[in-house]
Amino acid sequence: ISSQLADFSETLPLFKEKFGILIKQSYEWFSDTFNVKTKKIYAWVEQAKAQSMGNSTALIGTTLSTVGSLLAVVFLVPVYIFMFLFYKPLLLDFIGRLFERQKHGTVVEVLMETKILIQRYLSGLMLELVLIATVNSTALLLIGVEYAVLLGIIGAMLNIIPYIGGIVAISLPTLVALATQSPEAAGWVVLAYVIIQLIDNNFVVPMIVASKVKINALVSIVVVLIGGAVWGIPGMFLSIPLTAIVKVIFDRIEPLQPWGFLLGDTMPPIGKTVFYFRKERKKPKSTNSDEP
Repeated sequence: ISSQLADFSETLPLFKEKFGILIKQSYEWFSDTFNVKTKKIYAWVEQAKAQSMGNSTALIGTTLSTVGSLLAVVFLVPVYIFMFLFYKPLLLDFIGRLFERQKHGTVVEVLMETKILIQRYLSGLMLELVLIATVNSTALLLIGVEYAVLLGIIGAMLNIIPYIGGIVAISLPTLVALATQSPEAAGWVVLAYVIIQLIDNNFVVPMIVASKVKINALVSIVVVLIGGAVWGIPGMFLSIPLTAIVKVIFDRIEPLQPWGFLLGDTMPPIGKTVFYFRKERKKPKSTNSDEP
């Protein structure tokens, strides 16, 4: 991987040169196909650039805001972890003062189970990263893209970042395939990565990551969408572990146990549910045929 990274950094100027050639060839193809002068095409491109400058400010602002929030999460998480560990005795004493002494055993059980759930969630993320990196690298190797293993690992790491990570993960190998091979290879890369993204978002995350914390697939998809709508990227990261913690608390409170069961991944046996939707058929009244 390190050798591929060194080779990739050395060939970046070559990629830039090839992209310039591809753009020039695309202009010539458009001119020959639609019988349009090349100068007019260049004028259209410059006009489109000028018009796009008005919208680029808002786009750059949104991108910088998103990247800034992501960097804030990356750099602040270690600080939060250190502060939580430093003030751990204070927090535990505070939680102990909130509840009666008779309930301290239940509180300790909830805290221990929460710790185990967080560890399982992190292990699920690592398993997802390894799986997606393997699938990405295999797909790129089959297509014949250079630096397949490096690009596959980078794509898997970027895939953890919602929205932006998936776009960058697709665009980087696509540009490499376009510069080193052909547009057909770039199209195959896009198709392969779109399929991988669909499988990851709809099957891998609900079935592997969410199952590590005993949350069913439907709830995991819903809470990720809600977390993204309410808190943005941090909300999407934290939605599944927070839901798992809420489930642990619900399971310990008797009136809320049905909600904990709803969040979990335990399916009741068919025909053994507590509530039946079918109504029993009323038996027809018997008639006496001897009556006149």
